[in-house]
Amino acid sequence: MSVKQLSANELKTKLEQHESLLLLDVREPPEFNYAHIEGSVLMPLGKVRQRIDELDKQQSIVVICHHGFRSEQIALFLDSMGFADVMNLQGGVDAWALECDNTMARY
Repeated sequence: MSVKQLSANELKTKLEQHESLLLLDVREPPEFNYAHIEGSVLMPLGKVRQRIDELDKQQSIVVICHHGFRSEQIALFLDSMGFADVMNLQGGVDAWALECDNTMARY
């Protein structure tokens, strides 16, 4: 089982084209508050299983974390739960800061 890996630049293009995406950030609140992609929804990794009913199985979802490892775990989980279109942001917000938004704080 695998999920689509999305580069930061691919995500930027999708956002510029106004594609309907849920940006699901699975980091912890202090990380999210420090730096996040505009429009992202925070749902910490440890809460996803109990809050899964808040997500639409038909919506395109891009899962985001710091470097792309935690988000890949959640993306695989969502895929296994029957979500139709799940993508993992390769390199996470760190890649976004490096490649797409040099004003974003890095940690």
